[in-house]
Amino acid sequence: MSSERDLGRYTPEQIEDYYRTGQWTDENFTELLKQRAQSHADKVFVTDGTHELTYAELYTTSQQLAVGLRRRGLAAGDRVAVQLPNWAAFVVVAAALARIGAVMVPIMPIYRRDEVSHVIEDAAVRMAIAPAEFKGFDYVGMFEEIRRESSTLREIVAVRAGADAREALGARDIDILEDLIVGDVTAEQADAELDFRTHPDDPYVIVYTSGTTSRPKGCVHTFNTYASGARALTIAFGHTEADVQFGPSPITHTTGLVTSVLIPMLAGAATHFMAEWNPAQALVDIEKFGCTAAVTATTFLQTLMAAADEHPEADLSSLRVWTCAGSPIPAAVVENATAKLPGTRVLSLYGRSENLSTTTCTIEDSPERSITSDGAALPGAEVKIVGEDGAEVPRGSEGDIAFRGPSHMIRYLNRPVDTDELYTPDGFSRSGDLGVMDADGFVRVTGRTKDIVIRGGMNISVREVEDKLASHPDLSAIAVVGMPDANLGEKVCLYAVPKAGHKAPTVEELRTYLTERGVAIQKTPERVIVIEELPMTATGKIQKHVLRKQVADELGQVATPGAD
Repeated sequence: MSSERDLGRYTPEQIEDYYRTGQWTDENFTELLKQRAQSHADKVFVTDGTHELTYAELYTTSQQLAVGLRRRGLAAGDRVAVQLPNWAAFVVVAAALARIGAVMVPIMPIYRRDEVSHVIEDAAVRMAIAPAEFKGFDYVGMFEEIRRESSTLREIVAVRAGADAREALGARDIDILEDLIVGDVTAEQADAELDFRTHPDDPYVIVYTSGTTSRPKGCVHTFNTYASGARALTIAFGHTEADVQFGPSPITHTTGLVTSVLIPMLAGAATHFMAEWNPAQALVDIEKFGCTAAVTATTFLQTLMAAADEHPEADLSSLRVWTCAGSPIPAAVVENATAKLPGTRVLSLYGRSENLSTTTCTIEDSPERSITSDGAALPGAEVKIVGEDGAEVPRGSEGDIAFRGPSHMIRYLNRPVDTDELYTPDGFSRSGDLGVMDADGFVRVTGRTKDIVIRGGMNISVREVEDKLASHPDLSAIAVVGMPDANLGEKVCLYAVPKAGHKAPTVEELRTYLTERGVAIQKTPERVIVIEELPMTATGKIQKHVLRKQVADELGQVATPGAD
């Protein structure tokens, strides 16, 4: 037990119950990995198309890296930003940081300086680990710029640096990951030198999530909060050591980290990472590596099915379960995939970074549940639909989807007020998402109280984009809304009121304007609608539901619900 540790809103009774029922355990990440290295030593755990590591290799290499990082000055409690693609090196880094007791702060590779510098400052990050280069972007150069202005960031570690670049990077005070791996140290010697045990109730990871504000918030999780969610999903999806997880979802965010790393490790299974989504290549990888399960945004499954139509020779018979998360899965997607993959169960999951999985369909549920709902609470967790007062509303009524259970974060980092505002009087965490629960406890997400756009499972803060455009020299008023898209669910649409005598910028001009200011290209508007004035309420609030309906009507589709 860890009664002396700060576990936020968890009560002593909850903590005792979670340990008693095995939802929380006294095993940390390092001990789980060591156990697998002993029981499945020569089994290949992770592949990424370029590298592969057995459980034993992963354990040994990660302990050797932990020694190198400790010698570099890293200590328990230090925060380390990890902005890596879906590479096998990520798991080595994650395991090494867990061994030291450093707190990993994963950052998705698509984020650029504006977003990354906020995370570095907010989390007081000491070290950053990133590719020397990936998809043409200079990550090391970006972190160098951030380091010059940061009061906390000291070390930058480059991954996959070519031999010709090493000397130049060293001259710029950039460490090379491979050089930090102390190869002549055994696991036993590493234990003796490190001489530290991380408690599973200590902070393990800080995952940032965009939501209602212009700046993302850091969700502080322990290994127990993360592992409890992974354990429950392992059962829900029926995972065994025979499975091979397919992982195109970013492992530097909740979905990928839980489903492509923790679930297969808990099951003694294998995992295959895909760093760049390419549906045709995915067909090849699934067949080559015998992938059996995946958890992704709905768009991944949609584009995979389209690729399968173009390549009928592809063999996807190894797949047994594909779970769609990030946004409600359209019934047509489930029906299409089920018809084309008769041996595969298509499930629906609704989650959030604050508590991982809120509701999910399981392999034991009727297949129709994934068409009519986003699942139910997992065993050990509770979900209810509440009104503004925090009290549960009658079944069938719409309200805020609220969660209570062992996978909830400890707090928002540096945001006690935001943390307190999450909870109902009886300790349920409000999601800000609207839903309806049926008599059997299954929930359908119907909309959201947050002003966000969900593009292919990625949450895009409307306010963030609007804040960046507020000073545009040609615009007097703006409003960003989500517009429906058949493949991605939603895309960003901008309503623009030009200044007198000015011409509204084009889509291409606006996207360039925003990317030059550090906004990821996926967050930028893909449609601009010029309007004389924005529709307002009597109190001066923009009626975004009117704008959403207008663009949906123009596109001949149904508007996505949202808050106003």
